[in-house]
Amino acid sequence: MITAQDLHEEFQFPQDTESQLSSDADLEDPDGRNAKTGRGMGAKRGRKVLGDKAKSGGAGRVTGAGWVNGLHKENGIENMSLFEVVKVGRSATQSVVDDWIEAYKQDRDMALLELINFFIQCSGCKGAVSEEMFRHMQNSEIIRKMTEEFDEDSGDYPLTLSGPQWKRFRINFCDFIAVLVRQCQYSIIYDEYMMDTVISLLTGLSDSQVRAFRHTSTLAAMKLMTALVNVALNLSINMDNTQRQYEAERNKVIAKRANDRLELLLQKRKELQENQDDIENMMNAIFKGVFVHRYRDAIAEIRAICIEEIGVWMKLYSDAFLNDSYLKYVGWTMHDKQGEVRLKCLTALQGLYYNRELGARLELFTSRFKDRIVSMTLDKEYDVAVQAVKLLTLILQSSDEVLTAEDCESVYHLVYSAHRPIAVSAGEFLFKK
Repeated sequence: MITAQDLHEEFQFPQDTESQLSSDADLEDPDGRNAKTGRGMGAKRGRKVLGDKAKSGGAGRVTGAGWVNGLHKENGIENMSLFEVVKVGRSATQSVVDDWIEAYKQDRDMALLELINFFIQCSGCKGAVSEEMFRHMQNSEIIRKMTEEFDEDSGDYPLTLSGPQWKRFRINFCDFIAVLVRQCQYSIIYDEYMMDTVISLLTGLSDSQVRAFRHTSTLAAMKLMTALVNVALNLSINMDNTQRQYEAERNKVIAKRANDRLELLLQKRKELQENQDDIENMMNAIFKGVFVHRYRDAIAEIRAICIEEIGVWMKLYSDAFLNDSYLKYVGWTMHDKQGEVRLKCLTALQGLYYNRELGARLELFTSRFKDRIVSMTLDKEYDVAVQAVKLLTLILQSSDEVLTAEDCESVYHLVYSAHRPIAVSAGEFLFKK
């Protein structure tokens, strides 16, 4: 189980619903502060803990519904790997995931091996992790072996291939991860084995020199994190509901109070808290092991994935993520050299400022990065300039006092822009003002 003390302390669920930005200095970027110093959880954990083989059925084969010898059986005819099933996309994702879960319950090692090879194959690697490798080699050794077997001559891999089939593949790939966590959230996710193995593998792959491994595993890790954020949010809501029920029961007069119900509610609250702690540890591992390294990756698309997903986390679970510890990454990345990354920063912030309640909690961030946003209205990339104006319009709507007269003047002139979308956005800003 991922319980390293330093990870546990990095991320703490808030005790109240008021997320405060601590100080302006916290939003400044000291050079090299987030420079990579190791290999994240993959290196820290080292060898996988295989657990009790007797419980998982030893070296037997997957015999779950829809699976034969580790291969998916479709329509009683075709035997396909998990990668092929997701690529073809003929089966409903939930059905595929349910079949995998059933296989995991019967032989978790073989099911996990199939999942590991799924991520390896999704990266475009022709090699495969054998049962022997899985049982006796560390993650770093497995990744090194797969790197040796990787053919980088073509430079193409599933996430970069064009055509409708591969666009669907990316959607199916992300959907599979989301559904996997959703379907496992009440049992398997807490078994201290499945998630540990997956997070450790993705962390190691995300640190690879092979772009395909790094790109694919980062996307997988970020989508895994988003799925875990949804689980954490549901747990938080259930915790609040359970606490209210407990308080209501405890406040009843003694004659009407049900002590058995009180004990059940206490037990439920304890279980929810334990589950929340587990999810917290998993999110810490992904954030520290993958995000803080890859948001500064040499590849713009990898950086863009990180910024897009952190925007989702802050919007989904603002009580935990809408604070300077996470906002600073978006602020720093607004200076990115690539337009697609700057664009992701602006769209992530739009999702926050659109909600007036969330916008009110962004005062320090706004004061620190407002000048940068205003300057982006003149960005050399027209798409970025348009979204910068739209973001300023949302900021204007959230508060009349944030933008100075000089800031507004900078936008007013853009109504004369030769690029029509910019002129239209500037006109909308002027109308709101």
